[in-house]
Amino acid sequence: MSTSLFNPTSLGKLQLKNPIVMSPLTRSRATDNVPNALMVKYYSQRAGAGLIITEGTSPSPNGIGYARIPGIYSDAQVQGWRAVTNAVHQAGSKIFVQLMHCGRVCQVENMPAGSKVLAPSAVAMTGEIWTDSKSMQPYTPPIAMTEADIAHTIAEYATACSNAIKAGFDGVELHGANGYLIDQFLNTASNQRTDQWGGSVANRIRFAVEVAKAAVAAIGAERIGMRLSPYGAFNDMVADAETDALYQALIVELSKLGLAYIHIVDHSSMGAPAVSATLKAKLRETFKGAYIMSGGYDAARAQADLDAKRGDLVAFGRPFISNPNLVVKLQSGAELTAPDFSTFYTPGEKGYTDY
Repeated sequence: MSTSLFNPTSLGKLQLKNPIVMSPLTRSRATDNVPNALMVKYYSQRAGAGLIITEGTSPSPNGIGYARIPGIYSDAQVQGWRAVTNAVHQAGSKIFVQLMHCGRVCQVENMPAGSKVLAPSAVAMTGEIWTDSKSMQPYTPPIAMTEADIAHTIAEYATACSNAIKAGFDGVELHGANGYLIDQFLNTASNQRTDQWGGSVANRIRFAVEVAKAAVAAIGAERIGMRLSPYGAFNDMVADAETDALYQALIVELSKLGLAYIHIVDHSSMGAPAVSATLKAKLRETFKGAYIMSGGYDAARAQADLDAKRGDLVAFGRPFISNPNLVVKLQSGAELTAPDFSTFYTPGEKGYTDY
């Protein structure tokens, strides 16, 4: 029997009111990188989803790449997130925090004092990034991580996982997609190392696996998922001849750890190269936990893919921005409100909590 898009389901031991997932969506509303009352309202408005995955949240001051993104490394941030999780739970939804270390996708103007831009290799991003202090600026060239930097960063992920549980989250999604730090280790465009952290497939997946192991040791495998974007082109990522083999090898290791889910991004609906149906099927077959499907879904295609057992849960992203009651609208077939792209990353409630 297939899962209905609007009936209760489970994710490991968690009971969800439906298999609809709110994707992580960067919205840049965290003043001084601390979650606030506006964010409490935003997430609770969208608690029709069975599972909410928060915007990318930094495990470390070094991971703050963009203006106004939240962290989960200070007591103030933990307290701020606790207000969010309380509101979401009261509205009947479950919530995971997405841990996003930006790595080289960074500008020092956006970062806390004393932090540094770290990446697998000293390969700078092309283009420019917004800063509140100086408007658009070139990305800051990163420092290639030492063994000590790598060990310290893995430990920061583990601490952030523990902080997530203190803040009342039901679990953690490790962001291994879209060209951020974990993906920077996976991808040869950003990883040009010749030591145990680069070169071969086994070496390039090592950082992702070690972060996952540290997270599991901190809070348990049933509370951990990982988001991945095979063939993703965002943030200067480039696929190579070993891409399929790399993701298959990585999924074998993540499955051994017993993670709750993998969340596979297919951004072909936004112009990125498609992830082949063959690779998706292979990853689903290999991984023992749940599989979250993501990428330009509407209700009909979501239900069709659930019926075909291509995945267990379905993530919706941009429609949630402008339709806080998205689940109700999907169920009734009501027309969706189009989002205002100009307010995706601006401060304040306009285009955030006023839809």
